[in-house]
Amino acid sequence: MYTNAQNVLPSDFMTHSDRIPNPALPDLLADLLDHARRAAAHSYSPYSNFRVGAALKLTTGEIVTGTNVENVSYGLTICAERSALVAAVSQYGPAIRIAAVAVANLNNTASPPCGACRQMLAEFALPEAPVVFPAADGQRTMAFSAILPLALDMKLK
Repeated sequence: MYTNAQNVLPSDFMTHSDRIPNPALPDLLADLLDHARRAAAHSYSPYSNFRVGAALKLTTGEIVTGTNVENVSYGLTICAERSALVAAVSQYGPAIRIAAVAVANLNNTASPPCGACRQMLAEFALPEAPVVFPAADGQRTMAFSAILPLALDMKLK
């Protein structure tokens, strides 16, 4: 876990000179980002102070939010995206499908969904679902299938 927002590891979501910032976000994603920011305000992050919120727009139109909840052991920490997903399944059942995802943090730092969150979301997100998140060069929006192109899928369901 990071000790502060300055210790973020580089990734493909960091600044690239050949990338053009997103045009204005559609109203749907802007509204979803507002929900994610409000959720981030409820973060329990006394160890990193990295406050993240996520909002999921379900195919039914419902919006479900979650925030990161840290634990001193770090391994037991849950990210905002998984927190929102757990809330969505708890409230609406396992048949939910995610039409859009928004991630926000209150630290003005890049924070794309981590690998564990991407894999968890893969069970429920539509491949074309837009995912908006803060990147080093501003807000980035990508289709879910682009942020996790080789998701594990055992075809058991």
